Amino acid sequence: MHRKKKSSSRRHTAKSTGRQAAPKAGRTQLAAQSVAETLREIGRPLTLDELAERLRKTGTAARARLIEELDQLVHAGELVRNRRDEYCLRERLPLIVGAISAHRDGHGFVMPDDRSPPLYVSPRQMLEVIHGDRVAARVSGKDHRGRPEGTIVKILERGTKQIVGRLRDESGICFVIPDNPRIGHRVLVPRDRLGEATSGQVVLVELIEQPSKTAQPLGHVVRVLGEHAAPGMETEIAIHSHGLPFEFPPEAIAEAERFGSAVSAAAKRDREDIRELPLVTIDGEDARDFDDAVWCEAVKGGWRLIVAIADVGSYVVPDSALDREARHRGTSVYFPNRVLPMLPEALSNGLCSLNPHVDRLCLACEMRVSSSGKVTRARFFEGVMRSSARLTYTKVAAYLANPEAVPDEVRALGPQLDQLHAVFRALHSARLDRGALDFDAPELKIQFDSEGKVAALVEYTRNDAHRLIEECMIAANVQAAKFLKKNRIASLYRVHGQPEEDRLETLRQFLQGFGIHLPTESVLEPKVLSAVLKRVVGSEEAHLIETVVVRSLPQAVYQPANIGHFGLALEEYAHFTSPIRRYPDLMVHRGICHVLQGGTAEDFGWSPNAMAELGQQCSFTERRADEATRDALSWLKCEYMQDKLGEEFDAIVTSVVDFGLFVRVKGLQIDGLVHVSALGADYFSRDKSGFRMVAARSGRVFKLGDHLRVRLINVIIDERKIDFELADVRGVPQIRGPWQRRRGRR
Repeated sequence: MHRKKKSSSRRHTAKSTGRQAAPKAGRTQLAAQSVAETLREIGRPLTLDELAERLRKTGTAARARLIEELDQLVHAGELVRNRRDEYCLRERLPLIVGAISAHRDGHGFVMPDDRSPPLYVSPRQMLEVIHGDRVAARVSGKDHRGRPEGTIVKILERGTKQIVGRLRDESGICFVIPDNPRIGHRVLVPRDRLGEATSGQVVLVELIEQPSKTAQPLGHVVRVLGEHAAPGMETEIAIHSHGLPFEFPPEAIAEAERFGSAVSAAAKRDREDIRELPLVTIDGEDARDFDDAVWCEAVKGGWRLIVAIADVGSYVVPDSALDREARHRGTSVYFPNRVLPMLPEALSNGLCSLNPHVDRLCLACEMRVSSSGKVTRARFFEGVMRSSARLTYTKVAAYLANPEAVPDEVRALGPQLDQLHAVFRALHSARLDRGALDFDAPELKIQFDSEGKVAALVEYTRNDAHRLIEECMIAANVQAAKFLKKNRIASLYRVHGQPEEDRLETLRQFLQGFGIHLPTESVLEPKVLSAVLKRVVGSEEAHLIETVVVRSLPQAVYQPANIGHFGLALEEYAHFTSPIRRYPDLMVHRGICHVLQGGTAEDFGWSPNAMAELGQQCSFTERRADEATRDALSWLKCEYMQDKLGEEFDAIVTSVVDFGLFVRVKGLQIDGLVHVSALGADYFSRDKSGFRMVAARSGRVFKLGDHLRVRLINVIIDERKIDFELADVRGVPQIRGPWQRRRGRR
């Protein structure tokens, strides 16, 4: 292994590339500043003509640029256009700017850009907006639950241009019922805008007119996705319902294919050569893109560990066609039967993938890990590597369990796997010592038959091979965050805040039902929740308790302000290890490479403000992908259950609501409702704890965590709803009428 000093030409190229995005952002900021200063100086709203005159932009081209700049400022929420078409400073108005988050029950919330508490929006106000619209609203009071309630003042941007759903024709009126339950409007479709679509088909409609307080949205069919029950329809619906990009622009594909299928000699120049090290990739059996490889050796006092990551940044240049599309997508999306990659396959499965026995460019983190699992030294370097094997979690777990019972090619890597397992045990021990949460719920995988229908749902339990890779990746992510922080580079940290007090109180009440008591200190330490999870390991309620603990925690997000990661009990954390499938990882790579090539915080091409905006976008695309895959999975679960009406299942109560019990089928991770009317002949109501359903006459209690035998009675795929009833109500006392009491006295 050798190192070479970076050439000055390479360093100059990297610096100039990093600055490419800055001029455009700088012009926008200057324009915003001049408009804002003018409005502040005048002290009143101004029309377009008045602004153009005062800013001396009366020429045709200058006026067009001004209109574009003003539109951007309105979209960003910095300016608001009033009913007289005047531009107002948002800061002078008591308005809250944010995106609409709709609820399936008809109401919604404004999610403020500044992350202040959500603003409740009544169903009446929601008539003129759709989930995802950006609005300006003012606080108008409080709702019945004491939450701040808002009135929509201005719709800044429409977030929905197309909607997917089933076409209906009733009494001569055609309309589309959106598949997304957050969209409560029916989209009217004129008969001359149906195209080839027929009633009952799943279609994509483009909105011609947005909804108003007095009218439903109007649209026309732009694409027939197919018949409702066709294989793969759940993925098509999820893709279009959530607006996921599914086709790459031709220029992005051409750009990716231009690099060829092999790393050029010029690209390898001036890189640290680690091709002689037997790095290996360890992934699932169905993985197609390999972005991380690991290698380990024992040294005095611990181990030397290298985590090598695909150097995506060498191919995806800022503001290129590839970069714009990757940023737009934000993440790869993994459906049970299809993948929407963040990068074209020429890169994601080809030149960037660390396939075995071929040269690949990498950005590597070399760490010295002590016997106690502490990383005592770390460095990053740009390298060229050659993976010696493509291993799977199953093969590695089999080797760790019985080295003699695996194929020769796996056994040949035994010394390497032994050291990786040893460093994993040390890292995992340190993780437990610091009190990080360790969720170990089984993963559900769907198996399909030859026709694309669901054949089986199978739970896979995580093993030491999964945990080994996880610990190595976490260690590298921590070092990436520390490196960026030390060099003051604006970047995206992966942050996870403290749980909110109201959620903690709900969790306390829930755990009391299992005899577990949380302390009431104002600041909860991760190790307290970690102890709860350890206590229930191996019990039938473990998965339920893990689920409720997860629900009590805030969502992890990407942002330039580092507040640490509560769940992992870490002060610094960033995503570094998956740049093929996550845009924030690519940005972390760019920051690290900028420093390695001689750059500084001052000449890095992204400001903290630009990074904050990017963090919000990446957090949004992550949530969008999660919601889309969750919707597709729910559809497939319903499809799996629809021919099992009347069958009985073992289930556990996961939630108690006023109208019944939500249960989860054991081993299948399928959720459904046992309606209160299916609990037996009695009057049931939820008690004050919120976790128990109590019968008024018999006193029978159903509570969170109860194990029940249930019978499937209904499946509605369109609504993703599954209904059960108790399989045996013989143990439930029946209501006795007066005639029964008389008969009993005799």
